[in-house]
Amino acid sequence: MEPLPDYLSTNKELWNKRTGVHVRSDFYDLPGFLDGKNSLKEIELQLLETVQDKQILHLQCHFGQDTLSLARMGATVTGVDLSDAAITLANELAIQSGLEKKARFVCCDVYSAPNHLDGVFDTVFTSYGTIGWLPDLDKWAAVVNHFLKPGGSFVMADFHPVIWMFDDNIKEIIYSYFNTQTIVEETTGTYTDGGSDIRHTSYSWNHPLSEIVSSLTAQGLQLRVFQEFDYSPYNCFSNTIEKDGRFYIRGMEGKLPMVYAFKFFKPL
Repeated sequence: MEPLPDYLSTNKELWNKRTGVHVRSDFYDLPGFLDGKNSLKEIELQLLETVQDKQILHLQCHFGQDTLSLARMGATVTGVDLSDAAITLANELAIQSGLEKKARFVCCDVYSAPNHLDGVFDTVFTSYGTIGWLPDLDKWAAVVNHFLKPGGSFVMADFHPVIWMFDDNIKEIIYSYFNTQTIVEETTGTYTDGGSDIRHTSYSWNHPLSEIVSSLTAQGLQLRVFQEFDYSPYNCFSNTIEKDGRFYIRGMEGKLPMVYAFKFFKPL
């Protein structure tokens, strides 16, 4: 195994920088959200089903729009994120939205969450651009299991690992599908604004579907739903075309998996 870099502090600084750009972006549409728009997408909403009166843990929540959307739907939600800038903003948005009694936020990395948070939850949730920042999925799955009460569900939607094999223009395969090494990049801009002046190192890891599923089933969780989609609900990739709010890679429509979604059950 290669030595693990100091990825936490480096990636935390990156996401602190990104938060300042993201909150002002059309991508996140903060005015629309504060006006009542639900930020969750159809893919995860179908798997989450009814959230009324449920206790939900949202891992890697960024600045909390999805967390607060769940609270608006009647859940009591805890959001966890590495970025202190994002968590500060999330707490501000909770107050602005009148949801401070339904949502709380904790700043820590995923692996250390059991040291910062007590209790178990009906649902653990994570979505879109999350586990690629984590080197060890066995540790991640153990955290999911730790917080999930018996009879509870883990719901996840994320970008398909096939997408992460490509270069930024989705033209050439340059990365392995498999988790073979740390991916070190000097990033410029961000997915909401490619022209922003953010320049920073990032550390990430590709995880094949087999690794993701195996890490969770090794914890005793049972796979109930597995879905793949040929579109992204977000316009965060290059060279896309839109059809009815769904974004496809131009020239690869219907040919390339872009998102997957899981629902796991923890036995009683």
